[in-house]
Amino acid sequence: MTLRVGRIPFLVCAPFFHDFLGRESEFADVDFVDGPPSEHCVGLKAGSIHLSPASSITFAQKPGAFVLSPDLCTSCSFEVRSVKLFSNLPIEELNCKRVRMTAQSKTSVTLLRILLETRFGLRPEYMAGAYEDGDDACLLIGDQALEENERHRFAFDYDLGSLWQDWQKLPFVFGAWIIAKEALTPELMPTLRRYMRATQDSIDKFRVCPSAALDKWLARYPVSLPRPVIESYYSAIDYRFTDERKESLKLFFKYAVDLGLVESVPVLEFLHE
Repeated sequence: MTLRVGRIPFLVCAPFFHDFLGRESEFADVDFVDGPPSEHCVGLKAGSIHLSPASSITFAQKPGAFVLSPDLCTSCSFEVRSVKLFSNLPIEELNCKRVRMTAQSKTSVTLLRILLETRFGLRPEYMAGAYEDGDDACLLIGDQALEENERHRFAFDYDLGSLWQDWQKLPFVFGAWIIAKEALTPELMPTLRRYMRATQDSIDKFRVCPSAALDKWLARYPVSLPRPVIESYYSAIDYRFTDERKESLKLFFKYAVDLGLVESVPVLEFLHE
């Protein structure tokens, strides 16, 4: 039986996955499934994949079905740079305005709604799909957000990680390594543990030599960004799932419940050694 891993082909996830590229024969018992966080959210809940560094909201959407890596997440030291609201108006003026929402991440959509509705007291008109003329703002994530940063087409842009930390004094957790309990079987557990150790090794190797790691990653998943912009991006990202970040995640779930976006605040369960 193979372990099915949801791989996100965004720059933010390069440290998780770069070291596996070209070494697939060493992990013959692992299948990688490429897709954005939203697809892996669906896959985890449907049982088509076993684990992924998926949108953190996924954990709350099917309570009791998952455990989390106790050590790894996708967070930021202050700004995340790759989850941003781009706007033609100041954020305080977006009440009743058209805000286009990305379909790639449920966590980012949920976070933006919490910020706009709870922090700023706004009720915009949320629209699905790609940005159109007549929209007042749009939420972009991942490489699309990083590329939009370089275009400078909008009068205002807001980093959602910064907005959350400024408000709550906690770093936001955009992604968590979510593991389906179906993978916690005698058949899959040895592969799962080996895979998670290899993922930590991949992160460590990225930190030691990011240039070589990015050469490998960009050969598979190219982006239209200057190399210095790409390399500086990782100064904002932190992959350690600290106690502070776990508290932040629980607080995020509470606000999502308050807005009726999830049914309950789940108990955080973790993969044990």
